Amino acid sequence: MVAFLRLALRRVAMMPVMILGIALLVFVVLQFSPADPAYNALGDSASPEARAAFAEENGLNDPLPVRYFAFLGDLVQGDLGVTVAPSQPVADRIANAFPLTLQLTLLGLTLAIVLALVLGVTSAVYRDRWPDQVFRVLSMIGIALPSFWLGVLLIQQFALNMPVFPTGGYVNPADSFTGWLESLALPAVALALPVASSLARLIRTSMVAELDRDYVRTARGSGLPPFMIIRSVLRNSLITPLTVLGVKVGYMLSGAVVIEAIFDLPGMGKLILEGVNGGDVGLVQGTVLTIAVAFLVVNVVVDLLYLLVNPRIRTV
Repeated sequence: MVAFLRLALRRVAMMPVMILGIALLVFVVLQFSPADPAYNALGDSASPEARAAFAEENGLNDPLPVRYFAFLGDLVQGDLGVTVAPSQPVADRIANAFPLTLQLTLLGLTLAIVLALVLGVTSAVYRDRWPDQVFRVLSMIGIALPSFWLGVLLIQQFALNMPVFPTGGYVNPADSFTGWLESLALPAVALALPVASSLARLIRTSMVAELDRDYVRTARGSGLPPFMIIRSVLRNSLITPLTVLGVKVGYMLSGAVVIEAIFDLPGMGKLILEGVNGGDVGLVQGTVLTIAVAFLVVNVVVDLLYLLVNPRIRTV
């Protein structure tokens, strides 16, 4: 336990450094944006003098390092700036949009894990037999399907041809849990299937290797029930897929942004599109930074889970 706590504290202590690096990267990249904040804030009719005054007042003429440290100072206080039009705090816009993206990601992740476990375990148990062959083909197809294209197909089939689910829009769970589930069902499926297919192949490969070990043959020879053997094998087989899970969650977070645009969901994807289309650098900067930090936090959590399920790494 002491070794685990030491490694966990080391992972957590690195987070502020990585967040500073993320903030620097996002800030520098967006400084090359062709959008003119003064033009976007004041409009077409603003005079050159008014634009120059706006730039001076907001520190746009300061050197890049000065602007970066000013940005960090505001960031520490939770101030991500204001949107261009209408003028609203970026942090408030993100606070309203991020919960939906998080809901979609968690729902898709839950569905992906369930599907991956079912497909992966079944394929490993029935290795080289027809269930294994069928599921391996299905997983390869799932990996090859882009989420955005799959989302369009789902809308066409299950919202237009068979109007079971809505074509888009969002229902707050506080208003109707059933409506909330229906509004996120198709986006979650589109987000989950490629991830589930990839994880299923990893689980199958890990379980097949584990099933050939000596302790499994000994357990079978001792007459242990098959479900107890499968449970032990599955626990030992999840170490490798767990290392990939953090990357997959990051993929789902970024993929959710695209899926939200397809299904007209008012999440982070809509904010990014609004910022890009409106030339609102502050809004884009805030949303991208939030998603990047969320991705970092998820990977740290997955690292800690990996330390829990793999005691051998605690000696490293």
